[in-house]
Amino acid sequence: MNIIETKNLTRRYGRTEAVHGLDLAVPTGSVFALLGPNGAGKTTTLKMLMNLLEPTAGEARVLGVDSRKLGERERRLIGYVSENQQLPLWMTVRQLLDYCRPFYPTWDRELEQTLLGRFALPEARKLAHLSRGMLMKAALLASLAYRPKLLVLDEPFSGLDPLVRDEFIKGVLEVSEQGDWTVVVSSHDIDEVERLADHVAMLEEGRLRLSEPTEELQARFRRVEVALGESAAQLDGVPSGWLEVERAGRNVRFVDSQYEREATEQACRERFADATVTAQPMSLREIFLTMARVQRAERKEAAS
Repeated sequence: MNIIETKNLTRRYGRTEAVHGLDLAVPTGSVFALLGPNGAGKTTTLKMLMNLLEPTAGEARVLGVDSRKLGERERRLIGYVSENQQLPLWMTVRQLLDYCRPFYPTWDRELEQTLLGRFALPEARKLAHLSRGMLMKAALLASLAYRPKLLVLDEPFSGLDPLVRDEFIKGVLEVSEQGDWTVVVSSHDIDEVERLADHVAMLEEGRLRLSEPTEELQARFRRVEVALGESAAQLDGVPSGWLEVERAGRNVRFVDSQYEREATEQACRERFADATVTAQPMSLREIFLTMARVQRAERKEAAS
């Protein structure tokens, strides 16, 4: 079952298409990462999902409801934290929580106290006097304490120091493990997202490039090195799943995007006689950068 589904979701600003024909499914109970560089269309996508922007074309369903018809009932089930979120800075942390609590019948006072301690938030201090990291943690606490079914985080790590990032992530993980919650996090900070996500989607120039479980993605990508024997290296016509193929001395290196040990080794032996094949796992960051370089090269080739 999916908590979010989109079909041909599109948003244009004049002649600029920020999001193009997005077909996306977010499984219920997942920690779903929407990755991409700045300007990839991540924030625009989330704003359409939250009914903060009207789609130019296509549709999105959130919690089973057309995103353009999200009402009070659905909003009580959604937590939303954005790097550009506006908070009432004249309030103290305690006043913010006291203000938000009556709007949510599911507000959990015990969880509120747990997170106050976890985030070391000064209850009596005005929001205007908090650091950016503390403000983000206050916004997260106010979005977690009522145990939403869906938590949406838009670039939550931007501008945060490593310690605050770690506390933020631990808070999200701690709460997501306590119930049937779904977390959607958009970010260009891949190292932090890798610690959270069990499902990854990648956007590039408003287009969906992939969407699959993190474990499956990392299982099918390997950095492969072939140590050549006496045979020559034939690099023309290599399998389409081999990316960034290059020769360095007596070695051939490439990224296999469809890695299967036996099939990959067999393909190498057929192409390179007397070859020794080694394969290394890749981090999410390495996979993302590889795909970004390949797509940039494809665009240049298409434009030439």
